[in-house]
Amino acid sequence: MIRSIAQKEFISTLRDRRFAVLSGLVLLLLLAATLVGRASFRTLQQERQLAQQTVNDKFRNQPARHPHRVAHYGSFAFRPKSGLSLLDGGVDSFTGSAVYLEAHQQNSINFSQAQQAGSLIRFGEMTVAFVLQLLVPLLIIFLCFGAFSEERATGTLKLLLSQGVTLRQVAWGKIRGYSQAVALVVAPALALAAALLFTGEEFAGGLDLVARLALFVAGYAVYFFVFVVGAVVVSAWQVSSRAALVTLLGLWILGGVILPKATANLGATLYPTITKAQMDAEVHDEAQHGIDGHDPHDQRAAALKADLFKKYGVDSEEKLPVSLAGVQMAAGEEYSAKVYQQHFAELNATYERQNRLSEWAGLLNPYQAIRPLSMSLAGSDFAHYVHFQQAAEAYRYGLVQRLNGLQASMGYGDKERRLDASTWQKLPVFSYQAPPLGWALPRLLLPVAALLLWAVGLCWLGLRLISNTSVS
Repeated sequence: MIRSIAQKEFISTLRDRRFAVLSGLVLLLLLAATLVGRASFRTLQQERQLAQQTVNDKFRNQPARHPHRVAHYGSFAFRPKSGLSLLDGGVDSFTGSAVYLEAHQQNSINFSQAQQAGSLIRFGEMTVAFVLQLLVPLLIIFLCFGAFSEERATGTLKLLLSQGVTLRQVAWGKIRGYSQAVALVVAPALALAAALLFTGEEFAGGLDLVARLALFVAGYAVYFFVFVVGAVVVSAWQVSSRAALVTLLGLWILGGVILPKATANLGATLYPTITKAQMDAEVHDEAQHGIDGHDPHDQRAAALKADLFKKYGVDSEEKLPVSLAGVQMAAGEEYSAKVYQQHFAELNATYERQNRLSEWAGLLNPYQAIRPLSMSLAGSDFAHYVHFQQAAEAYRYGLVQRLNGLQASMGYGDKERRLDASTWQKLPVFSYQAPPLGWALPRLLLPVAALLLWAVGLCWLGLRLISNTSVS
């Protein structure tokens, strides 16, 4: 009987002109967002690959120079786009794409798309994720708001129940039928996205990309199921179709607009961040006077010099077999990197607390459960951004220390010398490898748990409510 009811609802939905118009618009938006996302991905990926290759070539083809000059000449690290970012850009448009790597200083990642865009970007971008997260639920609302109320008003619900069918069976049949209709709208766009992902030469990821896409589809399937069940429950609970529609639209506005903004503002209030100017001032002060304020740079330099004299049994800088300046540069770089790492860790921890608050809100709002899940699977969330940031810093620190080591090996009087241009050809260039899915899985536990709780909770509580509703 459930199958018959589902088939009837599915066929009736396809014949409904409202569904044809709305689903056609949503499908067109999904297909357009997929194609635009792919074109944007290809453009940005090619630009960043070219830029990375260019700066790598320029760095390796420098003329004969002093190693410290090379350290200050520096290089750039460009963050490559992840394959699934064509579906969900996440925070990529706001976090920047390139970071300048130089001695003595850790720079933030700059040149975000938001810096070059107008103020309209605050309202979001037309991505596949935007359509799936906000517009498809709106389609579900218009599709399901009259699931029970219309049949109750026309008297067909009583006729159906007189044949021995329970309200719970009717509800499951409607849920199944509406779910098939939603799948008919969403599936073509996701199939196109999969085809673009696995046929384009610019996409690389293999099994990792397949697994990410499979979980991406599964996550949204549960998300849509939550809305279908919720809409059917509200339709059964409300007396009229108009009341059901108003209630569902109010919940959609609350979950998609009000709660996300409110929790973001609450997070920023509870866990405020310092400005870049404040952070730079604190880093400079601690690098000069010590992290505890009682270990000034001059004393550290003097102690290092005394240790070198004692180690090599000499009494003057001229007798040292190494360059004192090079050794001091290496020690100074190690200390300043420690200071920067401490401050960046504190800043990232603050952002993580803000994000965690929004993720916990997913227990109250399914939209705030699917967002972090979608971004994490797409490799465009804050955690993936920090991973690139740390990889760039690890490369910067290793490169600078290698150059400081070359300077130290030049011995006394190194300031008047230059190393051959071939030296720079042997230095490693920056190459970034995005983390695999296994790295991201622990961060998905809370969003996945929230979505499953919504699905199970609505099925258990919602269908109990339906069973106890009046049919008159």
